[in-house]
Amino acid sequence: MNQQQPIRDARTLGVPKMLLLGLQHMFAMFGATILVPILTNLYFVDPATGTSYGLSIQVTLICAGLGTLFFHACAKLKVPAFLGSSFAFLGGFQTIANLQMGIFKGMPMSERLPYACGGIVVAGCLYLILALVIKLVGVKKVMRFLPPVVTGPVIVCIGLTLAPSAISNASTNWLLALVALVIIVVCNIWGKGMVKIIPILLGVVGAYVVALIMHFAGLTNPDGTAILTFAGAAKAAWVGLPPFHFAKFDLTAILVMAPIAIATMMEHIGDMSAISATVGQNFIENPGLHRTLIGDGVATALAGLVGGPANTTYGENTGVLELSKVHDPRVIRIAACFAIALSFIPKMAEVIGSLPASIIGGVSFILYGMISAIGVRNIVENKVDFTKSRNLIIAAVILVCGLGFGSGLTFQIGSASLTLTGLAIAAIAGIVLNAVLPGKDYEFGVNPEGDQNRGIHQ
Repeated sequence: MNQQQPIRDARTLGVPKMLLLGLQHMFAMFGATILVPILTNLYFVDPATGTSYGLSIQVTLICAGLGTLFFHACAKLKVPAFLGSSFAFLGGFQTIANLQMGIFKGMPMSERLPYACGGIVVAGCLYLILALVIKLVGVKKVMRFLPPVVTGPVIVCIGLTLAPSAISNASTNWLLALVALVIIVVCNIWGKGMVKIIPILLGVVGAYVVALIMHFAGLTNPDGTAILTFAGAAKAAWVGLPPFHFAKFDLTAILVMAPIAIATMMEHIGDMSAISATVGQNFIENPGLHRTLIGDGVATALAGLVGGPANTTYGENTGVLELSKVHDPRVIRIAACFAIALSFIPKMAEVIGSLPASIIGGVSFILYGMISAIGVRNIVENKVDFTKSRNLIIAAVILVCGLGFGSGLTFQIGSASLTLTGLAIAAIAGIVLNAVLPGKDYEFGVNPEGDQNRGIHQ
């Protein structure tokens, strides 16, 4: 059989095909990227008026597009990666929406999101610190402090802490939730070609079509509320600027959001390794992990600064690279330009924003579970030995802290009231325990396959 040879210069295909390939990449990231602002709109709801004050889909799209272009500039235009919205920070958004201490006591929902975005700015700056350290001492020495016995359980906690939200949203209409869930599973398991690459988008679109049919048939949700409302879309203009909101900074919000960067930095390292393996070039070495971290971190910080979500490198687009065998980063930059153009169409944003919470719940069954599954995979592929007490203790403390401190831990420093989320407590406890407990049994280079999953190339 003749194996398809990868195309590294898409200009040989001509402009029309390049545009189609860019559109394919945009659709691959679209479903998951817009899901983040839709979910945050469910968190930041004013109980008195029912008005949502979460992230804007328009701002999210322009931040993804511009963030991707900035990332490519930092990576010397060599890495074919797309930066979309990160799901890892959803728990932080939800926590800040529910905080009732310090300056957040009695704060209206309309004023909370900028403080969450301020925490994202600081989280992005942590990428720059890790990039500097990696540049100075090398990636292997840094990763010794973040072995899979720490990062794996922390990632598991991220997914599990979000699980109640998936149940809550799905319960508004279980039929629509199950339709979305079934479509995603079928497309992902039995789908071919593009169908297998965009199961989330297909699940959302398919369930939305069912919701439209139910709506026009006169059906309602079990609690009597309307399945769909189009008031916002009817009022929205066809063309308009994204509604930017500048970040605000508070130490409590920073301590809620910033520690999540530990998990997303690990995700970044794994994605860079995956893209390197897919394309057949070692991007960890050239242009260098420190450069890709800088691109991701600054893109995240700038997004938070203008009211957007944290960015992260997208595995969906790595799947498109494998499927199409077109490895030219120019195609990714075309997708980024499409995302930016779409951000200036408010009516489309409002139509997307009308998505029922039940569909989001059905999709979240997969997404939140996959976050935890990635943590489990991190542990398995790196062959963490749980027959050893130190590893059991570290994992046990991380899981209990991450899931047990549901409301976080609040304490006073002078006149300031500070809150550490369960995830932040879990990450700190895991790093400290791994550093002080004797009997470390993980050495980089012993298990090359596991190390490769963490971005460590021999």
